[in-house]
Amino acid sequence: MELVVPAVKMSSDRGIRSGTTLICAPLMADNAEEMVVLMNKAKLCGADLVEVRLDSLKSFDPPRDVDYLIKQCPLPILFTYRPRWEGGQYDGDEESRLQVLQLAMEYGADYIDVELKAADDFNSLIRGKKPEKCKLVVSSHNYQYTPSVEDLGNLVAVIQASGADIVKIATFALDITDVARIFQITVHSQVSSCVPIIALVMGERGLISRILCPKFGGYLTFGTLEAGVVSAPGQPTITDLLNLYNFRQIGPDTKIYGIIGKPVGHSKSPILYNEAFRSAGFKGVYVHLLVDDLQKFLESYSSTDFAGFSCTIPHKESAVKCCDEVDSVAKSIGAVNCIVRRNNGKLFGCNTDYVGAISAIEDGLRGSHLVDSAAGSPLAGKLFVVIGAGGAGKALAYGAKEKGARVVIANRTYDRARELADTIGGHALSLSDLNSFCPEDDMVLANTTSIGMQPKIDESPISKEALKSYKLVFDAVYTPKITRLLREADECGAKIVTGVEMFIGQAYEQYERFTGLPVPKELFKHIMATY
Repeated sequence: MELVVPAVKMSSDRGIRSGTTLICAPLMADNAEEMVVLMNKAKLCGADLVEVRLDSLKSFDPPRDVDYLIKQCPLPILFTYRPRWEGGQYDGDEESRLQVLQLAMEYGADYIDVELKAADDFNSLIRGKKPEKCKLVVSSHNYQYTPSVEDLGNLVAVIQASGADIVKIATFALDITDVARIFQITVHSQVSSCVPIIALVMGERGLISRILCPKFGGYLTFGTLEAGVVSAPGQPTITDLLNLYNFRQIGPDTKIYGIIGKPVGHSKSPILYNEAFRSAGFKGVYVHLLVDDLQKFLESYSSTDFAGFSCTIPHKESAVKCCDEVDSVAKSIGAVNCIVRRNNGKLFGCNTDYVGAISAIEDGLRGSHLVDSAAGSPLAGKLFVVIGAGGAGKALAYGAKEKGARVVIANRTYDRARELADTIGGHALSLSDLNSFCPEDDMVLANTTSIGMQPKIDESPISKEALKSYKLVFDAVYTPKITRLLREADECGAKIVTGVEMFIGQAYEQYERFTGLPVPKELFKHIMATY
C-alpha cells in the first residue's frame, strides 16, 4: 500500500494550529533540588513545559518532593513515573506508583502520564475525581517497531476509550518510511476526534517525526536540554528545534526538504538551508533523512508537501532511476544529487555537484596564479585524477572532461573505474596503484569518496609521498573541513580546495530550484564560515 502523507489545515476549534505545537523538556535528575535547576534551565532554553521523570530520582519522598516540584516549577509540569515494563526505571509495586501519580494530580500537576496498561487501574484509583486543570495523558510505547496504519488506528481508539485527555503513542523506526504511518495517524486523529495526540517515532530514522509534528497537528514534541541526554532515543535538543529547524515557524503550509543519505547526520545542509529559508521568509524546513531504500522513501512520501531533496552517498546513482524526468547533464553523469517535486507530483532530477566542484577547483587554480585567468578553463590540458567512481566521482570526471582535462579514474574496484573511464574517454587505475602513479608533475587530484570523513579522520586515499606530484588537491569530504588528505597535500606544497567550497557551490543551484528565489550567496558563505 502506498503511504501518502496529506497536508491538513487544523480547524481552529481544535486549538491546534500553526505554531501551537508545544516543546516539552524531559528532565531526569537524582533528586528534587537538581530537578528544579533543570526546570529553570528548560525555561531559559525556550521550553513550553517540562516532563518530570520521577522514575529517575535516586532519593524520593513523594509528598514532600512532589509538592516542592510543583511549587518551584516555572513552567507547566507533566509527571511521568515510568515502570521498567514500559521502558522506564521504576521497579517497585504498581499500587505505590499509581498513588504517587494521584498525589501529583491532587497537588496541582498540569499533566499526568499513565501507561495504557495501567489506565484502568488508575481510573479505579481516582474514581473520577480528577481536577479540571489536570490533563490525563495515556501513553503506549513500542520500542521494537512501528505497527501498521490499521493497528495504530485501533491503538489510538483504545487509548481514547480509556478516558485519555491526550493520546500518546511512541514507536520505533526500523525504516524512515515507518514515520509516514505516524504522520497519517496524527492527521486522521485530528480530523476524526477532538482528542489531541502526541505521536512520535524513536531512533535516528524517526527524527523527522519530532521536527515536523507542527505540520501534521501533533500536540507536543520532546526537546532535550543538551545533546545525548535523552529520555528516549532520537530526541533533538530544544536549541536545535528552535534555532536549526525554525520549529516555531513550521505549520500546515510548510514545505519539506531534506538531505537523503546513509549516513546523513553529519551533513551541514540543514544549517545552511534553514537559515536561508528563515532569512528569506520562505515557508520551508530542511531536515536530515536517513534513507535505506530511496525508491521506497520517495513512494511513501509522495505528497507535494515533500517538495525537494538533496541526494548524497550512496543514493546519487539510484536517484536517476527514481525520477520521472532527469536533465541531460545528470543523465550523462549517471548521477542525481538534487530532486525537485513538481506541482503535479512528478520528480525532476538534476546534478549540481559538478558545477560546484569544478568551479571551486578552477577558482583554486586561478587563485594560485598558476594560469592566465583569461585563457579559458585552467583545467584544459591538465591531468585530472578522480578518486572514486560513484555519483560524485562521475560528476567530477564529467565536469573535468568538459573543461578539456585528461581524466584518470582511480577506484577500489578496478572494473568500476574502467567502466566510468570508458564512458567519458579517460583512463582507469585501481586505488592500490595510485601511490605509484606519477607520470608528470602539476596534476590535479580530486577525492570523491568518504575516505577521511568523520569519524575515520585518520584515513587518506593516497600516501603523502605520492602527493608531491600534484599541483592542486580537492577533497569532497567537508567533515572535517581539513581532512588528512588536504593537510598532507598542503604540507607537500599543493594548493588545497576543501569540500566546503564544493558544498556551497552545488547548494546555490539547489536553493534556487527549491525556492524559486535568488540565492543569497554572501549569506551562504557566512553561514559556512561560521561552522
